[in-house]
Amino acid sequence: MDELSQRHIQNGKMQITLLLILVALTLLLALFAMGLGSSSSLDLFTTLKMIFGFEEADSLQSDIIWKLRFPRILMAIVAGAALAIAGALMQGCLGNPLVSPLTLGVASGAALGAALAIVLGISIVSVPEIAIVANSFIFSLIVVAIIIQLGNIRSISAESYILVGIAITFICGAIVSTMQYFATDAQLSQLAHWSFGSLSRPNLTNVLWITVAVVGLMPTAIKWAWDLNALSVGGDDFAISTGVDPKKTRKNILVVSALMTSVIIAFTGLIGFVGLAAPHMSRLIIGNDYRKLIPCSAIFGAFLMIFADTLGRTLFAPIVIPVGVMLSIIGGPFFMYLLLKSRGGR
Repeated sequence: MDELSQRHIQNGKMQITLLLILVALTLLLALFAMGLGSSSSLDLFTTLKMIFGFEEADSLQSDIIWKLRFPRILMAIVAGAALAIAGALMQGCLGNPLVSPLTLGVASGAALGAALAIVLGISIVSVPEIAIVANSFIFSLIVVAIIIQLGNIRSISAESYILVGIAITFICGAIVSTMQYFATDAQLSQLAHWSFGSLSRPNLTNVLWITVAVVGLMPTAIKWAWDLNALSVGGDDFAISTGVDPKKTRKNILVVSALMTSVIIAFTGLIGFVGLAAPHMSRLIIGNDYRKLIPCSAIFGAFLMIFADTLGRTLFAPIVIPVGVMLSIIGGPFFMYLLLKSRGGR
């Protein structure tokens, strides 16, 4: 075996080791987060003993652990993984490291759907309890459909999808701002609360269904890793020479990314920067091989989401800072760093 092959095998083993360490850290952080809360009878060690069956919990303690804390932590893991995978897929198929579900217009469509339900009472379903969720989900998918169609009219290049997404973002933002101008104080408060992004809204049943949907979409996302590698190595021309259809691949990946993003933000509200930051962090230890980058991004996304939510719950306790706000505080400087790095590399 030559030296190059040995080095490749060693790098692969090191990457797998780092992934396993990251998984272990994420699980430890999740257990740590389960033990943090405002209940004086449920400190960290007491909660851990109850989780692992070393101490019996009463009905109130059991409800706090399994109906309040567990759904929140599970939602953080699933939401972080889904948004990170969506970000990695979008960055790969469009060839732009600054693309994310938030910058491509998916989140703007969800915000428009929520605003229509809150301010104007317009909903695609007749059940008030799920009107905001349903509107957010459907309108985010509608935006992606518009982006794909307009991108095809303009050209089939990746830049067309990005430019159309930016335009749609501005249009949706203008419509939402107009509705906010005429909204009542109560409607403004509800819309602002939704836009902050929170993991406390979905109940356990919602979280389990969301988990099933995201896990069901993950194999499809990983299946396109080879196509993304072809696009990232040599662009459209190289991808075509290897038998990959760039136009079809972009459409399929954008649809899957939109589904993963929509099913999350429809329940949580706007949560940004995970889809931007997690893939970049993963590239630092994995590289650009999407066969490894996609799973690593999911793990990094889950870790970031749990970390930001735990920080928001404990930093100014008993005041809870929404996870969307915490991620914006963390992601803002990171986004500026990426812009400066991208400009400096020209």
